[in-house]
Amino acid sequence: MGVNRCNIVLNVIAKTPSLAAATATQFKAEARFLRGLYYFESWLVFGDKIPLIPEDKVDVANTISNDNAAGAVLKFIIDDLTFAAANLPEKQAQPGRATKYAAMALAARAYMQVLDYTNAKPLLDNIINSGKFTLAPKFFDNFRIAKNNNSESIFEIQRNVNDINESLNGEMGIGLNAPYAPELGMCCGFHQPTQNLANAFKVDANGLPLFDTFDNTDLKNDEGIASTDDFIPSDELVDPRIDFTMGRRGLPYMDWGIMRGMDWIRDQSWGGPYVTVEKTFFYKSERNSLSTTTGWQTGINANNFRYLRLGNVLLWRAEIAASEGDLATALKYVNQIRARAGNEVVMGKVNIFKLPVSINSGDEWKKYVDFTKPAANYKVGQYASFPDKAFAMKAVQWENRLEFATEGMRFFDLRRWDKAAPGSMAATLNSFAKNDLRTRPDVMKGAVFTEKAKYQPVPQTQLDLQPGVLKQNTGY
Repeated sequence: MGVNRCNIVLNVIAKTPSLAAATATQFKAEARFLRGLYYFESWLVFGDKIPLIPEDKVDVANTISNDNAAGAVLKFIIDDLTFAAANLPEKQAQPGRATKYAAMALAARAYMQVLDYTNAKPLLDNIINSGKFTLAPKFFDNFRIAKNNNSESIFEIQRNVNDINESLNGEMGIGLNAPYAPELGMCCGFHQPTQNLANAFKVDANGLPLFDTFDNTDLKNDEGIASTDDFIPSDELVDPRIDFTMGRRGLPYMDWGIMRGMDWIRDQSWGGPYVTVEKTFFYKSERNSLSTTTGWQTGINANNFRYLRLGNVLLWRAEIAASEGDLATALKYVNQIRARAGNEVVMGKVNIFKLPVSINSGDEWKKYVDFTKPAANYKVGQYASFPDKAFAMKAVQWENRLEFATEGMRFFDLRRWDKAAPGSMAATLNSFAKNDLRTRPDVMKGAVFTEKAKYQPVPQTQLDLQPGVLKQNTGY
């Protein structure tokens, strides 16, 4: 649908000679950027088995095969984004419109999917050296509604609520991700972080990741403990980003109150002890102004989706440097991200360990919180050096996991890194599913990741609509 709408726009532009040439070119560049984005997202999911439909072929789209030559999809995406980068301004008056830097960043991400570091590198350097973007002072500024379109943002999808019925300009995909807490009165507790992810935030005495031992023991949690029973939260050292990414029992959850554990989980035995991610949520103080007041998905809000930001660019550039053995550059960019991670921690040490629902009545919960103290035992350190390429790459990959956890990138990162180390993706996911006894849901226990699972099957309904035209992905 997205590609079709872009093609319609491109054809309308071509048939509207009254448009000023500069205006027509910019509109065309914006449409091609969006078409490149839609194709990129389709490529992530279905791989090369997607039909490539230019604007002059819309009338015969149902005859176009998805059986593409190697590299054809990437070339189609890059052609669109190259045109967009060449013809879009550096900055737009209206937030949310694509810029040349957005096109360059998306093109770089496309190249990174196939580990084409040679073509990605100059695009990333251009963005970094432009001086147009700086890291937001605080990590969570990338997820606060008040900080939409901040200094780090390269391209973000704009969200708005309470403008039309059911706030359809909000992010509908997060509408079921609100914590399933009775006192919040929202639905439905989806998108819960795993224990394995929580463990990944553990650090050593220097505040550095535990690459090889992080999952040997679980970060302390309240699995199986009722909210009304005693539970003293962990005092283990953790990266502060953990509590801006997931909700843990016995810690403040934004300004909503104390996360009360089991009572906040839809089904702890199924989903585990951690509350749905905070990155897409909103503050209680923003309820009904920056969250929807219509419809039943009351978790929908005006938090933009930061699709591309400087943090992505810096870590992609660090990855390229690591692959080249340029350890100094890799170290510089990884440490920039880690330095920013230490600029803010969740404040508020909770001193009550039985958590009935009455605790969060009004401002009652604040009586039990010392806001002069950090909520947990936080530490994030910077690397003194990278001893070799292998260590540098591991550090970069780990930083990607921590910085972008729950943002929908992990699977695709594992898949692209598998091109450099075939079998690493299967090893990671099979270990998670088979060896980690905490893995949920139970149907995942003993599951085996296979090569075909790297991509989704072409929907059978679409194959039935275009018999003999479309081909199925390998293995299905």
